[in-house]
Amino acid sequence: MKLHDNLGARNIKEVIETHPRIGEILDSHEIGCTRCTVGTCLLQDVVTVHFLGDEVEAQIEREINSYLESAKKGNL
Repeated sequence: MKLHDNLGARNIKEVIETHPRIGEILDSHEIGCTRCTVGTCLLQDVVTVHFLGDEVEAQIEREINSYLESAKKGNL
């Protein structure tokens, strides 16, 4: 995954605390990171380990990057 601001290299708990919308995006694809109590996986690994396929992974990447672009522009 190529996410803006190298966000994929950050642990998922930190990402969701900073960007709750990303947790919602993952939940919508049945990736339950928001309910995880450990949260040490990297965001880029979270999607990969669920073996969702290239198309779904690309969709998640687009959704997260779209959210990040909107957040940067203050459109949220």
